[in-house]
Amino acid sequence: MEASAGREWDQISSEDEYQPVFSRPLSHFDRDRHLAYLEMMYQMLPHYYQKQEINRITLAHFAISGLQLLGALDRVDKEAVSNWVLSLQAHPRNEADLNSGELYGFHGSRSSQFPPDDNGVLTHNGSHLASTFCALAILKAVGYSFANIDRVSILTSMKNLQQPDGSFMPIHCGAEMDLRFVYCAAAICHMLEDWSGMEREKAKDYILNCQSYDGGFGLIPGSESHGGGTYCAVASLRLMGFIEDDVLSNSVSSSVINLPLLLNWCLQRQEDDGGFQGRANKPSDTCYAFWIGAVLRILGGYKFIDTEALRGFLLTCQSQYGGFSKYPGELPDLYHSYYGYTAFSLLEEPGLNPLCPELGMTDFSTLGI
Repeated sequence: MEASAGREWDQISSEDEYQPVFSRPLSHFDRDRHLAYLEMMYQMLPHYYQKQEINRITLAHFAISGLQLLGALDRVDKEAVSNWVLSLQAHPRNEADLNSGELYGFHGSRSSQFPPDDNGVLTHNGSHLASTFCALAILKAVGYSFANIDRVSILTSMKNLQQPDGSFMPIHCGAEMDLRFVYCAAAICHMLEDWSGMEREKAKDYILNCQSYDGGFGLIPGSESHGGGTYCAVASLRLMGFIEDDVLSNSVSSSVINLPLLLNWCLQRQEDDGGFQGRANKPSDTCYAFWIGAVLRILGGYKFIDTEALRGFLLTCQSQYGGFSKYPGELPDLYHSYYGYTAFSLLEEPGLNPLCPELGMTDFSTLGI
């Protein structure tokens, strides 16, 4: 960003970390404290986020989209936010660059965005699929028109990252390939309303190869079922049009996935404390109330969970400072705070906008946007 709000997202506080003083968990969703927490994070990140500098746009997404979800986007300088996000897009010099195998999406921060040399050549392209997804999510949140985005560069270069097995590399070299980046590609195409950036059938085949014997999805074929991987698989299939509305009511037998086994795996993830775990034999964790909860919402199985118990668990992770922590009694962080808000939106908490479970952000169609 170039304006004052932009400068806020290009700096991190160097003040000492505050010390926790724990109190009895609140018995209600404290919207005012959460707004104060998110506004503080929007203004300046505490110094302990310095190690996440490369992912600054992701942190910005959690803060800004969080304020949107809480219906408080009036606290954001929308123009300054848009300008800052747009300044992080990489642009090819010519068509040869566009087909060089590099991604011309968005950088995660200034530290991965080196200036052009004297000849105008970009010396390093660190744009990333996850950063591109977060950039588009922020722009959507602040109401920026995607008609003004260089979508051709994004989609054309993104398609070059799809592998023969249908998976995606998130960057042009030296990176993992798993369901996270299939999801990012699907979400980017969906938000831009243009599917030229991926081959959906190949991506579908890769996703189906990731379903495990127990019904959940691992991040790669043959790996352990995982809540995050399962969300990426199901949300991607839904965004790509392979899972229809009310899949349970229509025809379970015609589903592209083993639906009964998947639902059973998801429902087994709710623990005795009411929270959701991401894998078998792991403790409950705030974020999986979204990752698993959203899968169940997409598939029509959310009605089978104990929502009161889930709400009770989430309240034990609600911080007196605002925000949510990973586990009860710990300090909040932006990641778990954001997914705490999305989880409460799934629970239809008053004061929160409805959620689009496939994108993990405000359902703008309900707001007439």
